[in-house]
Amino acid sequence: MPILSMFYGVVVYMYFYDSQEHHAPHFHAEYAEFTAVIAIESGDVLEGDLPRNKMKLVQAWLEIHRDEIMADWSLAVRGLPVQKIKPLE
Repeated sequence: MPILSMFYGVVVYMYFYDSQEHHAPHFHAEYAEFTAVIAIESGDVLEGDLPRNKMKLVQAWLEIHRDEIMADWSLAVRGLPVQKIKPLE
């Protein structure tokens, strides 16, 4: 489970070879006991939830880094190492 980024207590990661369950490019975000699976293209929550303020931060990070996240998705589904992505500042 490669970690892509960490900011404000949120950890964003992807699993290797993770293209079957949700059938869409996505990433996982965790904050405390909360976890969510978020579609890269639309930003929709596919599963789970995060506190509202943390979800807004994740959505902002996604908007800024969407191309980089998609590039990491392409690597991760092939089992290749992903690149770290700058945290939200």
